[in-house]
Amino acid sequence: MIDDRHVVGVTTNPTIFASALSRGHAYDDQLRRSAADGHDADRALFDLTTSDVRDACDELRSVYDRTNGVDGRVSIEVDPRLARDTARTTDMARALFVAVDRPNVMIKIPATPEGLPAITQIIGEGISVNVTLIFALSRYEEVFQAYLNGLGQARAAGRDLGSIHSVASFFVSRVDTEIDARLDALGTASAAALRGRAAVANARLAFEVFEQSLGTARWQELSAAGANPQRPLWASTGVKNHEYRDTMYVTDLVASGTVNTMPASTLEAVADHALIAGDTVRSHYVDAHRFMRELKDEGIDLDEVTALLERQGLEKFETSWAELTEVVQREHRAVQTSEAESVQRRVL
Repeated sequence: MIDDRHVVGVTTNPTIFASALSRGHAYDDQLRRSAADGHDADRALFDLTTSDVRDACDELRSVYDRTNGVDGRVSIEVDPRLARDTARTTDMARALFVAVDRPNVMIKIPATPEGLPAITQIIGEGISVNVTLIFALSRYEEVFQAYLNGLGQARAAGRDLGSIHSVASFFVSRVDTEIDARLDALGTASAAALRGRAAVANARLAFEVFEQSLGTARWQELSAAGANPQRPLWASTGVKNHEYRDTMYVTDLVASGTVNTMPASTLEAVADHALIAGDTVRSHYVDAHRFMRELKDEGIDLDEVTALLERQGLEKFETSWAELTEVVQREHRAVQTSEAESVQRRVL
């Protein structure tokens, strides 16, 4: 993918790992060794995921070196069960960084109220962060401030700001899924005319916030000291409604200084038939604001929607983590049963 599809980074999350573990037997040997060593499920998961990410970092190291650390990044997520605990999130973020032990790793921290101070602390320690699960513009503004606060701490500690990178992962497709359902329930022609437009409009307005933030005196001061901008990252860009163009969350969100993380099917669709013809974000701010007013006129409360999506996102990742844990525990039991049977055969 690095050579053929020009992929310049990789992200992981509990759902991705759960899917990988459920297919085939690629992880069997690692799980058996972990069980034989007496590790519990949490330790096994930690070792398995950090090993995968370390290997991916090595695969992308040439991209990292060629782009002076801007690309070639691999993200690994803090245990989602800690999303409401600042101290434990901070501790695990450090532990992941140490375990992967590669300069091109990014630690994923969710943009919950409890995650924001953890983001500041970890950035302040010079560790690059992928801030995840952002849905609301107001929360995105808080994320950017958390990043600036972290850079300020890093600068005060004498750290090299140029070595610290961050992305803000703004989730896209789930916004349409939720809002389309509400528009359908209204059953009016005016509501139907708004279907499939909320996610892109919301993301475009996030990029407007990003550009406005780069004009502040505080950012200009940190930039002059060598800081890198926190790039917007479009996440959840697979199209879930087959009525829509399968590349719309890529082609409609083209802007310099952004990252787009695509599932494999979307990546292949973009490579096959997407038409990329320059910026499709900056000239649409007025239209995006107008759309949001129309959505409000229909009685759709975007703040309520984004708060719901954040809760659902955390629940989904917690569910995937539970599935991961169950797979590991099942493998451990199988190994222990096999060892017990082997001992019994030797005794007999």
